[in-house]
Amino acid sequence: MEAMWDFLQWPAMVTSLAAAWLVASQGAGKRKAGFWVFLLSNALWIAWGMHDGAFALIALQLGLAALNIRGVMKNAHSSPGEKSP
Repeated sequence: MEAMWDFLQWPAMVTSLAAAWLVASQGAGKRKAGFWVFLLSNALWIAWGMHDGAFALIALQLGLAALNIRGVMKNAHSSPGEKSP
């Protein structure tokens, strides 16, 4: 079971990179998906941090999750074909 917790940091890292790639897209659909993928990465990092006792990482991920929720809300009203300014 310990190996699973140790391994969790790798999917969290890959998910974070994929989310950053999507959020940087000019396409509104990819950008919107990126914020949701970031929220998944926040959850993965929080789970790993709780097991590892990394409380600063947990606090960071909670703050980033709040910013990602803001991103979801700000992008909710843009049309699918719209490009970022």
